[in-house]
Amino acid sequence: MPISDLGSTLIIANPASRSGTGAAGAEVVRRFFETCTSVTTSFKLRLTGATGDADTIAAGAAGRDTVVVVGGDGVIHEAVNGLMRIDAPLRPRLAVVPLGSGNDYARTLGLTPNDPERALDELLRGRERSFDLGFVTSDACPEGSYFTESLSFGLDAAVALDTTTRRAAGARQRGSGLFLTSGIKLAARASRGYPCTVRLDDEESLRLTSLIFAVLNGPTYGGGFRICPEADPCDGQLDVCYNVRHPRMPHLMFLLGLARFGHHTRSPLIRLRRLRTVRIEFAEAPPCQVDGEELLGSRFSVRVVPSALRVVVSASCRW
Repeated sequence: MPISDLGSTLIIANPASRSGTGAAGAEVVRRFFETCTSVTTSFKLRLTGATGDADTIAAGAAGRDTVVVVGGDGVIHEAVNGLMRIDAPLRPRLAVVPLGSGNDYARTLGLTPNDPERALDELLRGRERSFDLGFVTSDACPEGSYFTESLSFGLDAAVALDTTTRRAAGARQRGSGLFLTSGIKLAARASRGYPCTVRLDDEESLRLTSLIFAVLNGPTYGGGFRICPEADPCDGQLDVCYNVRHPRMPHLMFLLGLARFGHHTRSPLIRLRRLRTVRIEFAEAPPCQVDGEELLGSRFSVRVVPSALRVVVSASCRW
């Protein structure tokens, strides 16, 4: 049955998303809710002004029916961490109006990115699903962080963090193009890899020289790169993609290109697994990103949180 009524609604909008176009998107959303009074019992719009604001605002939404986040993966990540600080009976469901450069969580939800009017229509015609989240702690961040879509270490994390820096500096490229050019720039620097010890669920530990170690809740990150094409955010598990052998530079660049469409999974250098916990320790602190945000540390513990959050997905969403 379509959602149609979002109930008591808090809207969290990042006016700086997508190089400043988020302000116009927030205005579209505000006018929509003012005009279409039947879709909520009440609504309030809050704009973020600094890093961490969405977390704080969302944590104060106890008792609301819906929190609508207007922005990209970063502000969604913050808002989800705020929502998870609310006890489950009072925790609102999450809805997203995607306005960002990567929009990977929007892809998982089946929503049209960077078109607020269409995304709002998709939400009201959509349905509610219970989605898993990932949760990661590190020796430098023992309080931990939830993630909606991706956690990664090594080259792919360095690339994700570089794209964030380049977007903030006004890069014209967007999505997978930005991810690919950052990969080309950083591949030589990271080609020696990152020695680590990994334990997957309760199996014996593995010793790897990691170039790629990605833990995903949904299929994509980096603006649509299908790193774990079969990842299902409702199955109570996380999907992991990692290298088991060390490719030479030309092969590494080839794999990076294949990952755009998920074809890297056919390589004998790559393993994909589905599991509930990961423990990973690096010889030195590696580049690490969680939903595009930097996470410090050298020892990490990761687990799935099944059915953690009620989320509005489009009617066409595959889950």
